[in-house]
Amino acid sequence: MAHLPEDFINKYTQLLGEEADSFFNSFSKPVQKAYRINPLKAKTSALDVPDQGHVPYGQWGHFGQVSGHTVAHVTGAVYSQEPSAQFVGEVVHPQPGERVLDLSAAPGGKTTHLASFMQQKGLLWSNEIFMNRAKILSENVERFGIQNAIVTSHTPAELSARLPQYFDKILLDAPCSGEGMFRKNETAIQQWHKDFPQELADLQRRILHEAVKMLRPGGQIIYSTCTFAPEEDEQMIAWLMSTYPTLTLNTIEKPPHIHLSDGRPEWADKHYTDGLSTESLTKEKTDLKKTARLWPHLLNGEGHFVAKLSQSKEIQKIETEVEPLKQKAMDRQQQQLIASFLTDTLVDFDLNQRILTLFGERLYLAPKETPDISGMKILRLGLEMGIFKKKRFEPAHALALALHPDAVVQHFDMTQAQWMDFVHGDVIRTQATLKKGWVLMTANGNGVGWGRYVDGQIKNFLPKGLRFALKQTDSLS
Repeated sequence: MAHLPEDFINKYTQLLGEEADSFFNSFSKPVQKAYRINPLKAKTSALDVPDQGHVPYGQWGHFGQVSGHTVAHVTGAVYSQEPSAQFVGEVVHPQPGERVLDLSAAPGGKTTHLASFMQQKGLLWSNEIFMNRAKILSENVERFGIQNAIVTSHTPAELSARLPQYFDKILLDAPCSGEGMFRKNETAIQQWHKDFPQELADLQRRILHEAVKMLRPGGQIIYSTCTFAPEEDEQMIAWLMSTYPTLTLNTIEKPPHIHLSDGRPEWADKHYTDGLSTESLTKEKTDLKKTARLWPHLLNGEGHFVAKLSQSKEIQKIETEVEPLKQKAMDRQQQQLIASFLTDTLVDFDLNQRILTLFGERLYLAPKETPDISGMKILRLGLEMGIFKKKRFEPAHALALALHPDAVVQHFDMTQAQWMDFVHGDVIRTQATLKKGWVLMTANGNGVGWGRYVDGQIKNFLPKGLRFALKQTDSLS
């Protein structure tokens, strides 16, 4: 407890009372690592990652630490995510075919979780205001094999101006004071001061103003933080409902065996430290019990807060329609090249409900419901198919990670030695019966990258920035 800020200790000693000792003691316990299995991949068994038991909420979560050089990580078969953070995606639980916005999405944990539910159907818009973080988000979307995601780098106000009343579900995993991450992040402790939660609350209100503009009638907004601060949690939801009376708070189910906690209605008043009783609160604030708190002294994970609200179906529809994507068509030679690639390399590739469009020389397969994006900062537009180069078409690495082996004409499942050579960037020599052309290189049944077979060897097309050297002790399942 000694390394925690004194103002933090005083604040939560007063707020938590008898519970404070066990709360503070939890900060000296080891951080619990976890990951999710990716249901979008062809094979999700025999993974080379430790399985120390199921995370108690959700079907894909497991306890255990993932190395960045495992087959499971490189092929996107797993995604490392702190266990409490996995609860947020379960609350959002989007349906295939919906339009979903992850408004503050980097580095991608929650976006990849949402994509798992959506099964490549509908539109998943993942936004991150900071471009350097948006690039990491885009890389994680690629490795996970997501085909229906648009990745952008815009302010919330820029997005709301382009996409009014557009989304069925919006997740705002808000930038926050990070108190729930103190145990795993020393930097979060160092930057905290007693006024920090209120400073972040001001930012959160500005973002929520824009988020509500993008919610369709009857849609849902899910708000989450990784902080304990009432200013950013209960008080934020109380403010949101008083500012937007058309929003209704939904109950988040809390099975007792998982040790999830209700929100604290008595903390919704700015004078919560005066010992306000629940009985003296209005019904609107009492409803804050419907939100969820995840406490590190009660469960195996870090601190989180989650609230889910529904927009009224009766709110007035805006008259301005969002324009559809302005498709940039291929020329005749490009059409012939992509037609040959689809015939020679892929098996029954489904173009239904999707749009082929060019960005420069790069070809993307965008979701059918993609709006007009002209002038926007787009890092990823659905699935990158590949690039046209001097009378030839070269498939994208993203396509290799998105395809199942049965979706290609020829694939090559690598041995341990071949896997080590491939991720190092080496040519693979083989006596396998292959025809000249593109080959999907696979490890443990999932795509790793592209190779091109010519005369007994497979030329390596793994992007140079993704190559690394493996030790003999690294295994391939």
